[in-house]
Amino acid sequence: MRIQLIAVAGLLLAGCAHSPSYDPQDPLEPLNRKVYAFNMKVDRYVAKPLAETYVAATPPEVRTGIHNFLDNLVYIRVIANDLLQAKFKQAGLDTTRFLMNTTFGLAGFLDPATMVGLERNNEDFGQTLGRWGVGQGWYLMLPFLGPSTNRDLVGNNVGDYFTNPLLYADLHDRVELGYQGVRLVDARSGLLGSESLLEQQLDPYVFVRGLYLQRRQNLVYDGNPPPEDDFDDEDDNG
Repeated sequence: MRIQLIAVAGLLLAGCAHSPSYDPQDPLEPLNRKVYAFNMKVDRYVAKPLAETYVAATPPEVRTGIHNFLDNLVYIRVIANDLLQAKFKQAGLDTTRFLMNTTFGLAGFLDPATMVGLERNNEDFGQTLGRWGVGQGWYLMLPFLGPSTNRDLVGNNVGDYFTNPLLYADLHDRVELGYQGVRLVDARSGLLGSESLLEQQLDPYVFVRGLYLQRRQNLVYDGNPPPEDDFDDEDDNG
């Protein structure tokens, strides 16, 4: 949480200077670009080497099991946001998925639910806010955390914080730190090989921004986003 608060303070103090590639969704682009450059250095010298070492030292089956376990551990937040979005049928299916993987899947290391057709859904509090009309706000590039928006900063880093079951477990700080570290390495290992796509872009920053905003809109509207003019109206209201 401390990182997010520092990031917000820095963004608010930075002003809204325009750049040659100015996008109205990204009034903080000059600052965001600096944070993006910083994040890329952290990725190059820390995150990527750790992920490569993890992949080299861990069999694929073990990595898959760890990924499944980490996903299942916080899947309760998907169910919570199903309910908050009034997706009651999906909430029932996701609850069944969670219970099946937690029991028959050995605490989530295995994924029998997918084998029987209970696919994983992706819901978070940022999407919930969007579903009920909260505009996305500004595009933000957060130190260490990467792309976000005003809405996702609140939703995914504050709202989802309270649906993390580990919050209510009496864990030692080192255990919590280790858990977060494993999650980050697991997430980064899944992106190995994607660097070439980024390197092919004339402006990687703009590419990442567009990809992130498009993906979030698709998630909010379950793959059926309204026309772009409606996005502008939404942001004016948000």
